Amino acid sequence: MLIKVLMLVIFFGSMVGIGLYCRRNATDVNGFVLGGRAVGPWLTAFAYGTSYFSAVIFVGYAGQFGWKFGIASTWVGLGNAVIGSLLAWAVLGRRTRIMTQHLSSATMPEFFAKRFDSQSLKIVASVVIFIFLIPYTASLYNGLSRLFEMAFGIPYFWCVLAMSVLTAIYVIAGGYMATAINDFIQGIIMIVGIVAVIAAVLSKNGGFISSLNGLAAVSDETVSATPGIFNSFFGPDPLSLLGVVILTSLGTWGLPQMVGKFYAIKSEGDIHKGTIISTVFALIVAGGCYFLGGFGRLFTGDPAIQYSASGAIVYDSIIPAMLSNLPEILIAVVIILVLSASMSTLSSLVLTSSSTMTLDLLKGHIVKNMDEKRQLLTMRALIVVFIAISAVIAIIQVNSPVAFIAQAMGVSWGAMAGAFLAPFLYGLYWKRASKAACWINILFSSVFMTLDMLSNLGVISLKLGLLQSPINAGAFCMLAGLIIVPVISLFTKAPDKAKVDDAFSCYDKYVTVRQRDALADDKR
Repeated sequence: MLIKVLMLVIFFGSMVGIGLYCRRNATDVNGFVLGGRAVGPWLTAFAYGTSYFSAVIFVGYAGQFGWKFGIASTWVGLGNAVIGSLLAWAVLGRRTRIMTQHLSSATMPEFFAKRFDSQSLKIVASVVIFIFLIPYTASLYNGLSRLFEMAFGIPYFWCVLAMSVLTAIYVIAGGYMATAINDFIQGIIMIVGIVAVIAAVLSKNGGFISSLNGLAAVSDETVSATPGIFNSFFGPDPLSLLGVVILTSLGTWGLPQMVGKFYAIKSEGDIHKGTIISTVFALIVAGGCYFLGGFGRLFTGDPAIQYSASGAIVYDSIIPAMLSNLPEILIAVVIILVLSASMSTLSSLVLTSSSTMTLDLLKGHIVKNMDEKRQLLTMRALIVVFIAISAVIAIIQVNSPVAFIAQAMGVSWGAMAGAFLAPFLYGLYWKRASKAACWINILFSSVFMTLDMLSNLGVISLKLGLLQSPINAGAFCMLAGLIIVPVISLFTKAPDKAKVDDAFSCYDKYVTVRQRDALADDKR
């Protein structure tokens, strides 16, 4: 216990210290929200990765999908690395950095306003972000606090309170740069931690081969009658597995807290380096989390696994049960690992939400004259409000039998990525994308995911079949958006040619580059 407490004190102390140190970089809006657009590849890549993976992945998704799909859940981690990291950086990174700077946009809603010439689109997008980031943040508290209860016996309420206060301190003090530096440190902890935990859990079952053999012997007639299905290549339900891969991988392309990392990166060379670093990070962390979760059924008889009143397994209890009998020093490592993942994601979410509400909703609309000092003060105040709302939801929900972590993240990611992915992607690449198409897509995904959530909560009755799952519904909204935006654009009024040409003119500028980056006779 002394070791665990000491590690926590060092972790929290360094985190707050970095926040206070970075105050000098958070004296204006550009510095507070984007780090002055001068963040290097390692900080940006780790900020991207640690914002991507949190307690939601480690506790919620790894537990639930490892239980459902067995070792095949590793495909989710591989999809996160290839689609959610490698392709996201390659397709979005450079163009996002160039056009957002050209349009002087610091947030995704502001990009929509300037790219599609619509202030009302900006307002609606900012409201969608604020509303749907809240359940995601609440799920972070949930996953982390379950592990704290397991390791320390600390009541859930105090875990949530401590996490809230500490996150607020360093984000309010240091803004984006504080989160980026902390994310780098936390990312290193996550890499070391996940490797150590996988090795320890597999060794408890006789090693890798013995664990695979044990998983092959597991059967569940309610899932599949096929022998060894949880040890198979695609698991018992490949279609649902594909939905998880799409939601958790393609979803990053439309999430404001993820795309915002591209706004802040410093240079072209940094984008190339960041792509590689981010992909390797995702392979280790996401691949490791889902690989670990795939062995969850080996712990079926563990008394730490919880069941609801109806007899259904509480998925959020699976990973804590797998870790409960590890040596104390490894449990301490796990706590710091999940704490690192959750705090980094939480800081990114609250910064995104507060900056969006301030710059896109309040400034110029509700508060007509808002100078820079007042903008900073408002953002810091909204960070407190956003954290408080999320914490209250997490505390109220704690006794719910619902697999809350995965469900909350599915609703949040599905609504935001479904609403923003297609408008943002086409906005960067296609001049013909219309304002009307963006409106329709944002409303479609927001309404559909809201109805899906209400249906799952029993507020309304809808027969959605496969789309009843928030995971599948979110994946559906993203893919639907890629069709809705181009089709509606072709049948609605084209955007103003002069304004679109001005937005895309940033890609036609000539710049001087080093010989190693381009041949001397290259005309680019």
